[in-house]
Amino acid sequence: MVLFNAATKELTAKIVYYGPGLCGKTTNLQHVYDTLPGEGRGKMLSLATQTDRTLFFDFLPIDLGTIRGMKTRVQLYTVPGQVFYDATRKLVLRGADAVVFVADSQAPALESNKESFQNLIANLKEQGTDLSKIPHVIQWNKRDTPNALPVGTLDKEINIFHVPTFEACAMRGEGVKETLTGVARLVLKSLAEKYGGGVVEEPQTILTGGEPPPPPPPPPAMVESTKPLEVEELSAGELLEEIDEFPVDSAFPPTNAFPPAHMPHRSVVEVPIVLDRSLFSGEGPVEIKLKLYIK
Repeated sequence: MVLFNAATKELTAKIVYYGPGLCGKTTNLQHVYDTLPGEGRGKMLSLATQTDRTLFFDFLPIDLGTIRGMKTRVQLYTVPGQVFYDATRKLVLRGADAVVFVADSQAPALESNKESFQNLIANLKEQGTDLSKIPHVIQWNKRDTPNALPVGTLDKEINIFHVPTFEACAMRGEGVKETLTGVARLVLKSLAEKYGGGVVEEPQTILTGGEPPPPPPPPPAMVESTKPLEVEELSAGELLEEIDEFPVDSAFPPTNAFPPAHMPHRSVVEVPIVLDRSLFSGEGPVEIKLKLYIK
């Protein structure tokens, strides 16, 4: 569920890290948070349970690109991995724009990986979403362990939709950035196809870190006009006559001819202004302030 902020020209995408307990979801987010520049990230929020934590924070990537001039802010969530926290997982998963499934590469964890992946499919289906139709990637975590299964075996058993996968050792920060970059690219492409006509403006290759892009050039300086304000000279009587003689645009009847909910729309509104010379005195410049009230 993408959120749009017209004031800051940002759209916000929600990415959820999913997986079995102790697979490395929290470690992934903690590493991302610690390596992000402080000015571009929000505050990390933690919802602790007896055996697991749900983390959340958002950040504004420097080099992710824009859609129709809007920057993409990313919200990252983790879900508790234990089965008895399934209600919390469903709540956190609601409205997700993309998913990172973190799998434990160790052989004893294979069945829990498969169960968690099927649980992800079931929870999304319950919310009316098909995992095969939303951006998602899989991270093979704990590749440094001695009993890690071959990537080919993991891919055959878990990656049933043949999505991009990334090898990682989240404890050392290896593969964490690559995983996030991969899923962020997928979600940005998906958002561009939905809202931006498939166009991602100024795409870059690095999600976090690096030098920020140069600021846009300043707008051209405004040149103040020295031409005096022209005011038509009319007497009070002529003023009333002139007002009575204003032409009526037949294409746009008077406002009272339309119900309030069906007023005609015009991109340009012309407002005639006629001022009496007797209102002014002296030879100096005249300051005129207008207040427009639109009902």
